[in-house]
Amino acid sequence: MTNAIAQSARVPAAAQLPPAGEAPPGQYLTFSLQGEVYGLDILRVREILGYTQPTSVPMMPAFVHGVINLRGNVVPVIDLAQRFGRNATELRPRTCIVILEVDTDQGALSIGILVDAVNAVLDVGPGDIEPPPTFGTGLRQDFIRGMARTDSGFIILLDVARVLSVDDMAAMARVGSPGA
Repeated sequence: MTNAIAQSARVPAAAQLPPAGEAPPGQYLTFSLQGEVYGLDILRVREILGYTQPTSVPMMPAFVHGVINLRGNVVPVIDLAQRFGRNATELRPRTCIVILEVDTDQGALSIGILVDAVNAVLDVGPGDIEPPPTFGTGLRQDFIRGMARTDSGFIILLDVARVLSVDDMAAMARVGSPGA
């Protein structure tokens, strides 16, 4: 991601957010992505938008779907499935962009993620959270904060700071660029 995009997408810093690496009880926005259900700490979610075609940005990694104009701010949109190393998200009627706030060294940054569908906000109690599994999820283990137990199964609780790490994504862009 270019510095200009990162700088123009800054938003005010969020209220006290839970530390990375552990899933605290609380509210999580749940969404579907390629047949799996994930959850994000609701304190990170700023907005949910119906899908609109982002503007492509040349020489970006494949997982950068493009950028959108959100009330005068340039906000990058990440295809979460591609960020996870999977095929691109197939656009459907319920496909949407979830605007999240990510803390960086330069302050808070707005980033959109492309998901198949937003499901609901789920209240997760302290007894309903299991530690991340050590194998079998198909995701990098550091992307998972925990597993929320529900009546219908488990929901993978994502660590937004790690999934959307600007430094990590920039390093991936350098590796994938010609001449790197």
